[in-house]
Amino acid sequence: MIEIRTRFPVDDEELSRLHAEAFDRRYALTPWAERLARHSRSWAGVFAAGHLVGFVHAVWDGGEHAFLLDAVVTPALQGRGFGRRVVAALIEDLRERDITWVHVDFEPHLEAFYRQACGFGPTHAGLLRLRADPD
Repeated sequence: MIEIRTRFPVDDEELSRLHAEAFDRRYALTPWAERLARHSRSWAGVFAAGHLVGFVHAVWDGGEHAFLLDAVVTPALQGRGFGRRVVAALIEDLRERDITWVHVDFEPHLEAFYRQACGFGPTHAGLLRLRADPD
């Protein structure tokens, strides 16, 4: 059974493991619950049989702009529409919380996902790396 939830109680270990697996990184416990409570306007998760298998959140400027971050689906379930569904759930929750604009930056290989599947329009933006990627 697949379920999508917004603003659910986050288990730091479960979300940290999902990120490590999906982004092919070494596991490191991240204080997600504290981070989300402090900086995010909303978040959404995909649950399969009660386990977190997809996630996205949106930080905000305190006004009407939110910034989509950390969209992830476990590799075994990618390509089945769960990413699109969790982003759509997040966007609907942001709409209900009076957010007017949702921004997203993405790598070129994700353009079809964000533009066609999720409906984001084209923009021009800049990016400046301040430090190297962590190991």
